[in-house]
Amino acid sequence: MKLSARNVLKGTVHKIHAGAVNTEVVIRLADGVEVVAIITKTACDRLGLEVGKPAYAVIKASSVMVAVD
Repeated sequence: MKLSARNVLKGTVHKIHAGAVNTEVVIRLADGVEVVAIITKTACDRLGLEVGKPAYAVIKASSVMVAVD
């Protein structure tokens, strides 16, 4: 797999919450941090996502906001 995205985080599918159209996928990274993504139900099925299987969170953004209190 080759991607132009610089942020590719390897983890394990921790939770899957399927809805009628979209699915929430929680990927737990090695350090325990969780990344949550909302993808279509079709994409989840096509990728064969299952709890316990390895997966990657690929983050590609043209801008990232940083805030403090």
